[in-house]
Amino acid sequence: MSTTASAPADGPLLVISAHAGDFVWRAGGAIALAAERGQRAKVLCLSFGERGESARAWRDGLALDEIKALRRAEATSAAAALGAEIEFLDAGDYPLLETPELVDRIVRVYREVDPGVVLTHTLVDPYNGDHPAAAKMAVQARILAQAIGYDAPGEPLGAPPVFFFEPHQPEQCDFKPDVLLDITSVFDRKRKAMECLAAQQHMWDYYTDLAKRRGVQLKRNAGPNLGLAHTTMAEAYVRLYPQTVDALA
Repeated sequence: MSTTASAPADGPLLVISAHAGDFVWRAGGAIALAAERGQRAKVLCLSFGERGESARAWRDGLALDEIKALRRAEATSAAAALGAEIEFLDAGDYPLLETPELVDRIVRVYREVDPGVVLTHTLVDPYNGDHPAAAKMAVQARILAQAIGYDAPGEPLGAPPVFFFEPHQPEQCDFKPDVLLDITSVFDRKRKAMECLAAQQHMWDYYTDLAKRRGVQLKRNAGPNLGLAHTTMAEAYVRLYPQTVDALA
């Protein structure tokens, strides 16, 4: 796990989220930090989570189009609370299916945003097939966006680092964090964004408690003399590609 702070990456932050709430629970702190640094932060929601992530709305008797509109409004408010822009591809969920057309749409977002950092789901999740499907498409689209001969507007992509954010059941998803991000200064914004997602109110306290636990781990790995607050809050990530450095730290 990370033991020292490093300079933030240059360029925009791109977050590729399977459903309308995923980016808030798992990467809301990273998004808010980027926005506060003045970086562009863009969330790409592949679906609204209308079928599998909106149980309360279904029980309330809403129709499919009404649920989509509800989740769009919630996610838009949450993104605004974090300081991010958001785009919805409405690709459907449960299942979210990989198609060449959907991958191509993601490639075009990569080319337009030219991200400095990419955040997405883990490639393993036995509880929700939409999450690894989104991750697989996010990685494949990054590769295609780098190809000079790929037919899409914009310049070929560089090599932005990709980080997998924490799944709901980390132990079952082969998730062993190697990066802990201090989100203490922006946690109030993350909590405000979470509270925009009334369709998943049961998640608010779970992800508040998780941030506290990851904060304890961050302090343990940051060394004893940094004076971190007792209330340190954190998010956990796994880096997909190697970090390139000119000195070890």
